[in-house]
Amino acid sequence: MLLVCLISGTSHAQSANYTLEQVLQMAHNNSPSSKQAETRKENYYWQYRYYKTNYNPQLRASGNVPNYYKEYLTNRLDDGTVTFQQLEQTTADGTLSLSQPIYFTGGTLSVNSSLNRYNDFIYDLQKYNSTVVNVQIDQPIFKINSLKWDRKTEPLRYEESRRGYVEEMEDISRQATDKYFSVLDAQINLQIAQFNLANNDTIYKIEQGRYNIGTTTKDKLLQAELQLLRSRQDVTSAKISLQNAQLDLRSFIGLKETESFTLELPENIPLLVISADEAVRRARENRADFIAFRRRKLEAEREVAEARGQRFEATLSASFGLNNQGPNFRDAYKDPQQQQRVNLSFNVPVLDWGRNKARMKTAYANKRLNDYVIAQDEVNFEQEIITQVRQFDVLMSQIEITKKSDEVAQERYMVSQNRYLIGKIDITNLNIALTEKDTAKRGYLAALRTFWTSYFELRGLTLYDFSTNQLLYTP
Repeated sequence: MLLVCLISGTSHAQSANYTLEQVLQMAHNNSPSSKQAETRKENYYWQYRYYKTNYNPQLRASGNVPNYYKEYLTNRLDDGTVTFQQLEQTTADGTLSLSQPIYFTGGTLSVNSSLNRYNDFIYDLQKYNSTVVNVQIDQPIFKINSLKWDRKTEPLRYEESRRGYVEEMEDISRQATDKYFSVLDAQINLQIAQFNLANNDTIYKIEQGRYNIGTTTKDKLLQAELQLLRSRQDVTSAKISLQNAQLDLRSFIGLKETESFTLELPENIPLLVISADEAVRRARENRADFIAFRRRKLEAEREVAEARGQRFEATLSASFGLNNQGPNFRDAYKDPQQQQRVNLSFNVPVLDWGRNKARMKTAYANKRLNDYVIAQDEVNFEQEIITQVRQFDVLMSQIEITKKSDEVAQERYMVSQNRYLIGKIDITNLNIALTEKDTAKRGYLAALRTFWTSYFELRGLTLYDFSTNQLLYTP
């Protein structure tokens, strides 16, 4: 009794007992997969922030201070002779610019101020040139308005990434559940093997006693001995399988290798009443893939608009400002004069041998192909969800049946064992009852495993928890 107390106390101090919920929480917090999902989520967030800045004004300062030149340059005189002229000078320039993209037109409005300084050391000359203020607009005429299209697609892409993160976490839950039950399988197999070893050892001793008094045969004694040897081998194999399964789960959830643990059987099954129509509706409302369908359609339409905008190229640039020049800094800003610029550039193909037509036809064909692929993907996703929902009714009944079978098989084995001890049945029938007991226990565990993995798969497909009637993300 003292030895049992010491062993149980040591085991209690060194081994932890985890539930499925605790393992899932550790997987979400510590697993390498969850860290990768968090990093991807952060990456998409900053991409979205970068996109938002495209619509905000930008204040920039640029310039060269200074540029220094000292060299001999070739110079051709009016009479045709060539001379080499010494050059030593510095130039410096600086510009302060405030620009604002125009969302509705795709152009850019900017306000600029600049100052240039020139020094010639050979002739001891310096000059200043200033642009006090300059207001400029640059407007593409036929080019696609990227700002307008980005405003349609980028919010969808960001929302898609947010929901995709939740789907990744649900997939981590499914993987952790699968590894959890792998450990449970090995754990229960070890318990079964140890139980069978103890029983077969007892049976072998009983058969030895019976053989010694002549109430059993040599064949049955050898059968009991063979069963005992197999039980010892099963215990060794079960220990190795348990160590491997625990190592796999430990590395996935980020658990320290020094921590020993056991797992509890998750028999508390939530009662789920799910209709296929509701599951499909939830998936359409919540799942990242259905947002991706909308985004992909918009991107195909954008490619068509971009191909249409490439047929002709024209850009209008106009500016108005005040500038001046002078030998010193003050003169450059004294009584500035008006500065106007207007420029219309164009590039129109005269003969392109059907190049623009081919580009447009390709864009239209890609759009039709994209629509067909999306339509098929929608059908496949809906079918996947419907199939998953229909499995739940079968899984619920399967758990009830396998649980009852496990209880019946356990009771039958106890009865068979008692009958064997009083000599009512032989060892062969006892082994049959033992095999059925083990098979029933493994069948019940397999049913639980299928239910919980399917449960998290459905959560990932719909981003909805049907047991609590709650969304799995914040809209």
